[in-house]
Amino acid sequence: MKFSKLSQLFLVSTVGLLVATLLTSCDIVTIDYVLVADSAGTGTGSAGQIQTFDADQATGALRPGATAVPSGGVNPVSMAITSDYANLYVANAGNSSVVHFALSGSGILTQKDSITATATPVAIAVNSSDTYLYVISGTTSATITAYPLSSGAIGSIVAQTNLVVPGYGSDIIIPTGLTVLANSNAVFVTAYDQSAYNPGGTTTSNANPGWIFGFTVASGGALTPSSGSPYKAGVKPSAIASDPTSRFVYATDFASNQLIGYTVQSGSVLDFLINGPFRTGNEPIAITIDPRGKFIYLANALDSSVTPYTIDLATGTPSSIVNVTGSQTDSTDTQPVAIVVDASVGRFVYTANHLGNSVSGFELDANTGALAVTTSTPYPTSASPTALVSVPHNNHAVQSVAP
Repeated sequence: MKFSKLSQLFLVSTVGLLVATLLTSCDIVTIDYVLVADSAGTGTGSAGQIQTFDADQATGALRPGATAVPSGGVNPVSMAITSDYANLYVANAGNSSVVHFALSGSGILTQKDSITATATPVAIAVNSSDTYLYVISGTTSATITAYPLSSGAIGSIVAQTNLVVPGYGSDIIIPTGLTVLANSNAVFVTAYDQSAYNPGGTTTSNANPGWIFGFTVASGGALTPSSGSPYKAGVKPSAIASDPTSRFVYATDFASNQLIGYTVQSGSVLDFLINGPFRTGNEPIAITIDPRGKFIYLANALDSSVTPYTIDLATGTPSSIVNVTGSQTDSTDTQPVAIVVDASVGRFVYTANHLGNSVSGFELDANTGALAVTTSTPYPTSASPTALVSVPHNNHAVQSVAP
């Protein structure tokens, strides 16, 4: 009898160890890091921070990862990362800084150098060659500035241009978004003319309100305006993205609830897609294209939703994707303001929800682009997230299309 009890105790202990081992093996398998810029506190002037989340390989679910680090300033508004995922840049509107961080393969951020922008930064981007950092800035005027990069470090200004609508030189131009072609040959900036479009205020201009400014990147980083630039872009363009083949550019119109598409001709010249613009949700504010160049995803601030589209690879025409759940929209937490497709396998979509203090997650169907929510979404963040980027874990292969 005594031997039997000891045997039972041994058996129970063995089973317990086995269960614990299985549970450990079922822990999150990281294929990605999602980095989120937000405020560490809730008060005006609160310092910014960068939170790191680990993403699960099977489900896309997020959990807190490495310890959050200060963003190097106040009110971070935009982030950009180099193509080798080794360097992260954060634009802080509160102190007009752009801060450089080194990023380890395990998701650890280490602050390096920084620069002070010539005006309040709005958005930043890095070219795919990792040779230039572009900053658009200004709250009463718009400027694009190019900084050279050397092993991630930010150098002195090599090009700077004010954005002016021809014939309306005294108008107030407000920049909103920035994209660099995958081939690094051109840069495009969205902006609107506040003198012509100013809801609730006065207007003093009859200019077209919405614009895209195009630039060819010349030798040494010089920016040469594209022929015909700036190009009309609705009423209040709010975000811009280009596809991985450098053939198409898309801009969201916040005021008119539409997506405007362009073909890229002669390197940096834009021409409207003939069958656009295309309907969106209410107040589209952010845009991303999946790494294979097959799908577009928009974040709609007023609807708290994501709108997905397929891209006709021959013409660039976006077509709305039907939500397979039968609901009209893919709902997020409150007021999404940034959106990204994961850089590892292109299977998951995440939004930073400014008023929800969270990140919402979706899994995309690789064949259709349709979305389904990830496990336990949304994922809590600190106060007022504004930007996010996706980073592959270590050095495994990533989804991409060679331009």
